[in-house]
Parts: sequence; structure tokens; C-alpha cells
Amino acid sequence: MATYHIETYGCSSNRGESREIERALRDGGHRPAEGPEDADVAILNTCTVVEKTERNMLRRAEELAAETSDLVVTGCMALAQGEQFREAEIDAEILHWDEVPTYALNGECPTVTPDAEPVLDGVVGILPIARGCMSNCSYCITKFATGRVDSPSVEENVEKARALVHAGAKEIRVTGQDTGVYGWDNGDRKLPELLDRICDIDGEFRVRLGMANPGGIHGIHEELVGVFARNEELYNFIHAPVQSGSDEVLADMRRQHRVDKFREVVAEFDDRLDHWTLSTDFIVGFPTETAADHERSMDLLAEVRPEKINVTRFSKRPGTDAADMKGLGGTVKKERSKAMSELKMEVVGEAYEAMVGETFEALVVEEGTGDSVKCRDGAYRQIIVQNAAERGVAVGDFLTVEVTGHNTVYAFADPVGEDDGESDDAVEDDLAESAASSV
Repeated sequence: MATYHIETYGCSSNRGESREIERALRDGGHRPAEGPEDADVAILNTCTVVEKTERNMLRRAEELAAETSDLVVTGCMALAQGEQFREAEIDAEILHWDEVPTYALNGECPTVTPDAEPVLDGVVGILPIARGCMSNCSYCITKFATGRVDSPSVEENVEKARALVHAGAKEIRVTGQDTGVYGWDNGDRKLPELLDRICDIDGEFRVRLGMANPGGIHGIHEELVGVFARNEELYNFIHAPVQSGSDEVLADMRRQHRVDKFREVVAEFDDRLDHWTLSTDFIVGFPTETAADHERSMDLLAEVRPEKINVTRFSKRPGTDAADMKGLGGTVKKERSKAMSELKMEVVGEAYEAMVGETFEALVVEEGTGDSVKCRDGAYRQIIVQNAAERGVAVGDFLTVEVTGHNTVYAFADPVGEDDGESDDAVEDDLAESAASSV
């Protein structure tokens, strides 16, 4: 069990995000530390209201970096002015708040709640389809809490999904320790059938498939991509954590796949889907990882170019086999993490930059900061629409949007009005007149 320390500054939105982070960490078996010096990971949720606040955030980040072995900076200043932390040479991971739990969980599987019951959060329905996994990763403590996979029937899960839709869910998130092995305990791989059946439910909604280990979906990946291809309700998105580009390290991790299986899964989705998102995870600094192994991971990342990447530094979990291995030095792990994080930002930024000027169908899934909303396109990429209230945009709406810009890990977009009757030139004239009148 790992420990965390979290500090939150700013508005109620930041406090709400910190609560979500803590909930995810607790579900993953983590517990709060007495202070940053006792924590495996410290999390600083920042504010950026005025210049004095920014100086305070930088100072506190510097203090925390000296007090803890692993620092994550998130929140408004991290997203709007993340470069200031880098320019100050503060040793920290700069992440969007919803990326923090995955990073802090160190590549472990998520822990589904004991009752594994669905939850409706706003317009998002959380549907745990099974508990446990078929893996025995040498670094993961979650296995001790969850055991082997236990899969309720397809009919039972479909009824739970139907209840969520009837309760108002516009997005159903199918979750589990490893969704790819759903049904394995009953002698049959049932995930494709389950997704088909959920997509057949009456209503207008989208479905996101949760984490599926490459070893879990390899063997059904051809059937699975067919389910994606024929169901527009499914986000064209998979989260398949590869963890390393080295087969030797994967063997030491006791992962159920090797790099070639991961590549085969990615290639099948590339061949069958025109527009999809790959999310994957890398653990850097595993005890047996050599410099050459790290370069293999870097090469794999550059090759497959996932649109969403979680980079975590290895940390020991008590009771796991990897905890007994002689670890790498903290400096080595930090250097490798920094190198991979820099490549990650390049790859992800390139993907979002390519969206600029394009038009997408999107679902508004939740409120953002200020008067903004967070949307997801058909490939589950995050799109922010600002000035939502004055545009009449609300959570649960399906929109056509045009992407106008990006901030590396998400895009900005404007709704495309069907009957606004104004040309772009007319809108620009209106904006010019407004600007002139305000001078």
C-alpha cells in the first residue's frame, strides 16, 4: 500500500478535483500520509489567480520537491503555465488532474469497489463489469485485494447499463481491473458480446471501454475491433498499458504480453478504424531496466505515437516481489522519467495540433473551470468549449464543434451553429466593433 499527500489551493472547483483524486487513490489501495516527507507521492493542486499566487505556488512546489521523492503538480497554474515550473527546474510531473490517479497508482490495475455496483455521476455512468484480474504482475499490490477475475453474466451487466441509461447517463464507462479478460473465469471471453449488447440499448449515449491489458485483449482483438467498427455508440478508444518496450523487462514484471502482441493489437485497430485513440502506460525505472531497455521504451512510444500516455516512475509496493529487487537510484529514474515525459508532450501535442481546423461530433460530459465544459469526440479526445452558458451549451448535449486551438493535452473548440446565419467575416466585424467600443 502506497501513501500520498495532497495540498489544494484556490477555488471550490480545485477542491472538488482533489476529492476525485483522493477517491481514486483510496480505491486503488493508497492511504494518506501524515505529511509530504512520509508520502510516496505528493500532489500540489495549484491556483493561478494573481502573480503573487503564482510565486507562492512555485515556492511551495520547490519546497515539496525537496521534501518528497515524487511530486505531481496539477490544477490551474500547472495547465496554464506549466512551463514556469520547468523553467524553475522544479523536479515534478505536470499533469491534468484526471491523469494524476493513474500516475500515482504506478501502473497498477484500478481497484473496483467491493460491491461492484454501477454509479451515476452527473451524466456519466460508471459500470464495473467484473472484479479481479488474471495477471500476477510482480510490482502490483492490487492483486492482493481483488484476487482472480469474477465476472457477472452479460445479462446482468446489460441490465445495469440499461438502468444507467434510463437514469440519465449519456456516457457509460465500462470499468474493471482488466476489462479484456471479462468472462475468462467462466471459460469464454465475453467482452465483445457485452459491448455489442450495451450498444443495442435504446437511447442516445456513448460507451467508453476501460483499461484492458494487451495480454487480455490479444486473441480477441480482431473480434473486438469489429465491435468498435459497427457501433457508433462506442468511443474509438482503448487503454492498453504496455508498461515497457523491452521484452526482458516485461518478463521481469510478469506481464502477460510481449511487445509484439501490443504491436499486433495496435496494428489491427489502425487497419480497421479511420479515427481512434490509443492510451497506454509506461513504467520507467523498474529495478531491472537498463539504459538499453529504456531506449526501447522510448523507441516504442515514438513508433506507435499514442494520443494519451501515462508515465510513472517505479516505486516499491510492500509485499510485492518487485519490492525485494535492488532498485535503481532516484536520479536515474528522474532522468528517464523526464526524457519520456518530454517525448510524451511532443507526441500528444502533435496529435491535438492536428485537430485544429477540423470539425467533430462531441458529447458534453462535465463542467470545466469557469464557464467552460469538457467534451469528448468520437475518439474520446478531450475538447474544451468556453463561454458555455452564453452559448446555450450544457452537460449532456451532443454538439458539432470546430477545433480552434489546443493546450497540448486537450483541444479548444467552438460549437458549429446550424442556423446562426452569420458569415465568418460578419462575426469578425462584430468582434472588431466590440473591441473598438471597449477602448
